[in-house]
Amino acid sequence: MAITDIKQYAHLSPADVEALGCELDTIRRDIESSRGGRDANYIYRTIAAQRILDAAARSVIFGSRGKAGWMAGVAALAVAKSIENMEIGHNVGHGQWDWMNDPEVHSGSWEWDMAGVSAQWRYSHNYRHHMFTNIVGVDDDIGFGVMRVTRDEPWRPRHLLQPLQNLLLAVTFEWGIALHGLYSEQDRMSGTAEKKAETRALIGKIARQTGKDYLLFPALSGRRWRRTLAANAAANVLRNLWAYVVIFCGHFPDGAEKFTPAVVEQETKPEWYLRQMLGSANFEAGPALAFASGHLCHQIEHHLFPDLPSNRYPEIAVRVRALCEKYDLPYTTGPLLRQYLLTLRTIHKLALPDRFLVATSDAAPETASERRFPRSAPAANPSGGRRGLRTALAELPRRWSLA
Repeated sequence: MAITDIKQYAHLSPADVEALGCELDTIRRDIESSRGGRDANYIYRTIAAQRILDAAARSVIFGSRGKAGWMAGVAALAVAKSIENMEIGHNVGHGQWDWMNDPEVHSGSWEWDMAGVSAQWRYSHNYRHHMFTNIVGVDDDIGFGVMRVTRDEPWRPRHLLQPLQNLLLAVTFEWGIALHGLYSEQDRMSGTAEKKAETRALIGKIARQTGKDYLLFPALSGRRWRRTLAANAAANVLRNLWAYVVIFCGHFPDGAEKFTPAVVEQETKPEWYLRQMLGSANFEAGPALAFASGHLCHQIEHHLFPDLPSNRYPEIAVRVRALCEKYDLPYTTGPLLRQYLLTLRTIHKLALPDRFLVATSDAAPETASERRFPRSAPAANPSGGRRGLRTALAELPRRWSLA
């Protein structure tokens, strides 16, 4: 069902994979050697702009008298919170700006404006997810423990509620991330005292976060506290919905493949690169949408280079896409709406028992395997006629592509 042999699935020889890894290493070195003032200025300007927008939005909410002003303030506050969450908090937490040696913009000191504890998230996300991306049974981000997004997870009656769980997770996404980080952190601890300490850390962060949004700012609004309270709640929900859409569109559309634990046994760095390329998905975005998504419209590039500055992903994407063309690998992308609809289709489809599904378990659009191909294909050859994964997919009989 999930991929057990990445090289075979990709129709690449071991030499091809090593060559691909060398070319990706070159991209990393080029970006690292060219980091400098413009990158530092980018993150400083982003932080300043986000704080100004946050203050302006709260002023509009407080000072406006009509619904239009309130809605404008809520929208601006939701945008400010989204920028802080994705373009700043997520990317700073990945260490993208640690090279500046600025303690104010460092992964070890930045605490984001969300319910979850940044340190807990860094373990569950930076290590568990990015190191073991889409490894079934290892990467907890596959369905976030509440949804079935691959047939490698056996169907159970509770999955019938999956469409409703999806809606609930979307609205409460920051709380799901907070609990996800806590459980991942506790999983690696053996002592009860350590686990309780992590629980207390999360409770403390939740108290500070809810106190700020639902007690402090409403109290500062005096008799208009209800207006401020409702605005903060609405902005948080909008931020949650947007973060949910961006994250799901990068991990669950068709083409974001899953893998068995066997693939990480003696996995080399080039093979890790290849797994990231096959296991991630992008969506098309201009500069404004890319910024609003924390540049996670470039999820493939982010999974290849999670600690490189996000403002460099557009130029990295040009080179990565060229490598996909060269090695005849798929570059999974599409319009945002299409990627999200494909994700919704998977979530709703896999809520049903397997007997109601049409495609075979090895050729399902949401999860494939090397057994997807009805006949074997020769490995790609960089010096001659390359026959890679895109070519093999194009030659599949139509029956293999049915959902």
